[in-house]
Amino acid sequence: MTDIRHDWTLAEIQALFDLPFNDLMFQAQQVHRQNFDPNQVQISQLLSIKTGACPEDCKYCPQSNRYDTGLEKEKLMEVELVINEARKAKESGATRFCMGAAWRSPKKKDMPYVTAMVRGVKELELETCMTLGMLTSEQAEELNEAGLDYYNHNLDTSEEYYEDIITTRTYGDRLSTLSNVRGAGIKVCSGGIVGMGEEAKDRCGLLKSLANLPQHPDSVPINMLVQVEGTPLADLGEVDKLDPFDFIRTIAVARIMMPKSAVRLSAGREDMSDEMQAMTFMAGANSIFYGEKLLTCKNPSENHDHQLFDRLGINSDKQATHHTEEDVAASLTQKINDVAMDKVFYDASAS
Repeated sequence: MTDIRHDWTLAEIQALFDLPFNDLMFQAQQVHRQNFDPNQVQISQLLSIKTGACPEDCKYCPQSNRYDTGLEKEKLMEVELVINEARKAKESGATRFCMGAAWRSPKKKDMPYVTAMVRGVKELELETCMTLGMLTSEQAEELNEAGLDYYNHNLDTSEEYYEDIITTRTYGDRLSTLSNVRGAGIKVCSGGIVGMGEEAKDRCGLLKSLANLPQHPDSVPINMLVQVEGTPLADLGEVDKLDPFDFIRTIAVARIMMPKSAVRLSAGREDMSDEMQAMTFMAGANSIFYGEKLLTCKNPSENHDHQLFDRLGINSDKQATHHTEEDVAASLTQKINDVAMDKVFYDASAS
């Protein structure tokens, strides 16, 4: 179950999705426990460092300049303001600070500012992540030299459904950016969005594209569509809305296919019940975005997340310690040996 594979077929992935729910959850939980502490969830915080006026036409995105969503356009934030926000995030418990800019790709004049942000956040001993659009290999190298840990660039959906959602850049463009990032030595963060009117086969296709990359993404964010007024996907009918169990299944299948990747709950948590989130953690999600705002969308409050984690025993001093199968076998062997030795010796003091 812990084998790293890059040769998944759509038929194999569909077979996982088709498992009875309890069987799928059991298998995903087994894989999760073999690779991670089952009661530990990594916390990231995401800040929009440049908001709105994006030239792309992603149908889900309120930051596109093609849609009237009432979003206030903002220029690139000052470096010190970004570092101050990172400091607050660390104080709230975040271990990774992610910075997002609504660009098709960063311009040469932007790079000194974003690299200064990376260096400043690194000095706070936080992991750093950025999402700035498409990157050239030279830009990726520049970010790596600044100390960037992760770069986020989502595939969004399957290659087959992609053109129904985005026409201003190709699937190949996205794969090229991921290659440039990995080639520069930066860890890849890449996932997608579900609930955009896609079919089940497209959710399979998305996970196939991610798992069959030359290296699995280090982080796999799974977003549930947030329907923002003014975007083309704002008026999806009830028929097209994703069943919560299908979302949980997507998390579970991602965990099985990419056993050593962090699987992150991203956009859409505001509309998830506590019980649904608990089921995603059971299915193998082990990272969340924290804070009341994700770029431009609402997110649960930090207090609510703390309360949920307390109720579930997540990130608690009382959490179970993760043991490998080898650890358990060694412990049992020791106990058997102890019992055997008890039979060999007797208590001389009692004579």
